[in-house]
Amino acid sequence: MSSTGTPNEPVITSYAHAPTRTVTAGGVTYAYRELGPKGGVPVVFFVHLAATLDNWDPRIIDPIAKGRHVIAFDQRGVGASTGQVPDNIEAMADDAYTFITALGFDKIDVFSFSLGGFIAQALVMKHPELVRKLVLTGTGPKGGKDIDKVAAITYGDMLRATLTRSDPKEFLFFNRNTTGKLAARAFVNRIKERTADRDVKIKIKAFQTQLKAIKKWGRSTPDDLSQLAQPTLIANGDNDRMVPSALSEDLHRRIKDSELIIYPDSGHGGIFQHHQQFAPLAVEFLAR
Repeated sequence: MSSTGTPNEPVITSYAHAPTRTVTAGGVTYAYRELGPKGGVPVVFFVHLAATLDNWDPRIIDPIAKGRHVIAFDQRGVGASTGQVPDNIEAMADDAYTFITALGFDKIDVFSFSLGGFIAQALVMKHPELVRKLVLTGTGPKGGKDIDKVAAITYGDMLRATLTRSDPKEFLFFNRNTTGKLAARAFVNRIKERTADRDVKIKIKAFQTQLKAIKKWGRSTPDDLSQLAQPTLIANGDNDRMVPSALSEDLHRRIKDSELIIYPDSGHGGIFQHHQQFAPLAVEFLAR
């Protein structure tokens, strides 16, 4: 599962071919993949609920990795990472900090989606000096209205997916109209492009613990995001059923000088449906 690098190895810019590596810190062995040219500030990707390394859309990661060192990782207790999933977002942020510092970085850019955006916010609140730039997609603030309903929506869509023999993400991430269904199938096919060295699927207990952490996040006292000084890019679809689109607008109001993109006719996975438009914008934002 793990791989060790060599000083003169070729630069990999395809996520489908990025080797899986491991690093051990704080009693946990974290699985991660890295690609792109090394040097400078890396872009660390924070993934969504129930997701492992295999759930990132290569059409988002690959354009960024053409010019930047990109790192994606499994949180503690998820995929091939050892340990148990924490039952709160702040502890997940602590794990992320342990992982990042174990790799020797003292400054990063963050790209986050959904649950990953909760963790990213908690991380930057605790360690503002660590994060240079922040990308928050399909996510919302601590204490955001209806975030605590994610579990009910998730279980409902998982049942619908089972009955239709579909991937749950087709229901959770995309509208169920013609455009959404086509985008959903294309997305699911893209995340299957990697055929070798696939990650371990999340365990049911780990998934349930993540849902508990999300419920706590949704019912907690909001953080004062006005103190964030990092340049921030916020994006979502206009019909996000998991983390309501209005919460992206809420983040935009709370984070000074942040930029907001809302894509039409799309849901939670708006950035994946509109990857051709979004990826270049993300590349430009992170390159400033």
